[in-house]
Amino acid sequence: MSSERIDRLEERLAWLQRHVTEQDKVMLELGDELARLRVELMALRSRQSGGELGDAMQADERPPHY
Repeated sequence: MSSERIDRLEERLAWLQRHVTEQDKVMLELGDELARLRVELMALRSRQSGGELGDAMQADERPPHY
């Protein structure tokens, strides 16, 4: 193989390695965000089943005779 061809292959390999590293970082960040959102969703569901969210919504409603 020519030296020029090897240089191009090495550049491509370096680019791919950097790209994979960046994708790994993004995937870890997305995993962390997903875990945080799951915790938040569970807290909201817990509040709703506990009546806190439902009571707040009912307090804003008008009585039926209006």
